[in-house]
Amino acid sequence: MAYRVLICDPIAEEGIAYLRQYAQVDVAEKRLTPEELAERVADYDALVVRSATKVPRQVLERGRRLKVVGRAGAGLDNIDVEAARELGIEVRNTPGANSIAVAEHTMGLILALARHLVDAVNSLKAGRWEKKRFLGLGLAGKTLGIVGYGRIGRAVAQRARAFGMHVLVNQRRLTPELAVDTGIEAVDLYELLERSDFVTLHVPLRPENIHMIGREELARMKPGAFLINTSRGAIVDERALLDALEQGHLGGAALDVYEQEPPPPDSPLIQHPRVVCTPHIASQTEDAQRAAAVQIAEQIVEVLLTYEAQQAPLPLVILSLAEVLPHEHVDNRRVHDLAQRLEADGVLTNPPMVIPWQGKYVVLDGATRTEALRWLRCPHVVVQLVNRDEVQLYTWNHAVLESAAHVLLQRFRTLPDIQLVQTSFQELEEGLNNRRYVAGLVAGEGMVYGVENTSEVQGNEVQILNRLVDAYMSQSQVERTLASSWEELRREYPDAALLVLFPEYTTEEIMSFVMRGQRMPAGITRFVVPGRILRLNFPLQVLCSEQSLGEKNRQLRRYLQERLARRRVRYYQEPVILLDE
Repeated sequence: MAYRVLICDPIAEEGIAYLRQYAQVDVAEKRLTPEELAERVADYDALVVRSATKVPRQVLERGRRLKVVGRAGAGLDNIDVEAARELGIEVRNTPGANSIAVAEHTMGLILALARHLVDAVNSLKAGRWEKKRFLGLGLAGKTLGIVGYGRIGRAVAQRARAFGMHVLVNQRRLTPELAVDTGIEAVDLYELLERSDFVTLHVPLRPENIHMIGREELARMKPGAFLINTSRGAIVDERALLDALEQGHLGGAALDVYEQEPPPPDSPLIQHPRVVCTPHIASQTEDAQRAAAVQIAEQIVEVLLTYEAQQAPLPLVILSLAEVLPHEHVDNRRVHDLAQRLEADGVLTNPPMVIPWQGKYVVLDGATRTEALRWLRCPHVVVQLVNRDEVQLYTWNHAVLESAAHVLLQRFRTLPDIQLVQTSFQELEEGLNNRRYVAGLVAGEGMVYGVENTSEVQGNEVQILNRLVDAYMSQSQVERTLASSWEELRREYPDAALLVLFPEYTTEEIMSFVMRGQRMPAGITRFVVPGRILRLNFPLQVLCSEQSLGEKNRQLRRYLQERLARRRVRYYQEPVILLDE
């Protein structure tokens, strides 16, 4: 086959078998040093690593064919991600594959600390019956502090609450899950350390996180509290941790990761009587390893197929729906109606347009179609790939008709975290440009308001915007317009009850919202892409079948070749391509 993949670290056989359906796969016979990998990388389109193999810049620069580096696991600290981005090489990982395994191991370590399980087992095996010695702590009613609220942190929180624990979370940026999860209290790091009986770490290893838990942080922990680390060893200053244990400030620590791996056998920290330690096995379950191997294999195949589609005359490819993310909300009624029509027609008429972004594919146009396929339980979707350099983004403003302005304004004033600031139209334009206002309201020449976000939570501008739009969209007639000047708006909508103006967003801003798990309100963004492909009419039966992604893409290639050969493709002077009449 045309593509070659080098597997540098052991992964489950299921992942290797999946890759071999699409590429020639070589498995390294031993762990390769960066120098050895640099000598071999030039012949490969993809690398698969776990945590052992290092992929620095010197390796990436030698990868003349390299398109993707896949990490079968969550952490990316062994890959120079910045260098890969500069060189146009995709980096993929599987952060969700081992979430449950690590969360379960974390809870096991918490129980081991609280109930002296390791010492109790060793004591009994040594022939001693020391029942009174091992008086433990109950978890119910205790406070667990979770530093980092990604997939693993959320899985730990779910399990801790099942034990009756109160959960504190420290997360540097607001996530949608943290905003809606009930029973979870978000606090700053120092408050979390001061209030928690157990502190567990679930943050990635980045330069700013090295020794995140040092002497000052350990001193702030409650006397007798416990520290658990299943993230990365360098998150904790091990010398400071040992001192805190020696001084009796901490009740104990449980470690699965270390600054040096493997740690020296005579390490005072490892040998400390109040330390429970395991050899970096938190993700080592058969289920997690199998899932990680298959997921990274699927992602590598997806990248290779995407690359192939980008080189083809028509940039169409079938992708996993799990990797396709809408950038805006959709109307569920429209989704269900469209799903029924798709099922009746048996074809996907127009492929959604997507832009590859940070390992995902963001829908620029066709969110309702992708959600309809999801509703039909189709695992895959045909998409049109769009080059980010070809995208033009415009902002729709809204004219609210057949409503009373004073009623709408009063409704807006009752919304949480929103304040209306009366201003002039010129100052409103400036406030939208510099993002002081998340939106602007014009109810007349003398009634101009900027909508301010009064929340102290960072990164929730999109949430505020959704509240505002929801407050009028469902109960009013709304028309969209690209007009933005006062003269244009007044001329186009002289009888509008209210004009709602939005900032001129950039594609990068919209993508950053999506990467944070946020969706824009529907009907604000308008992406214009030349060469829009329509009337594909690809069989729905193929998309919803249990065939592999590769086989479906082979069918798509044959399908397109037939249409090109039969000249069933029509190019229009305007930027539209019709594939079927």
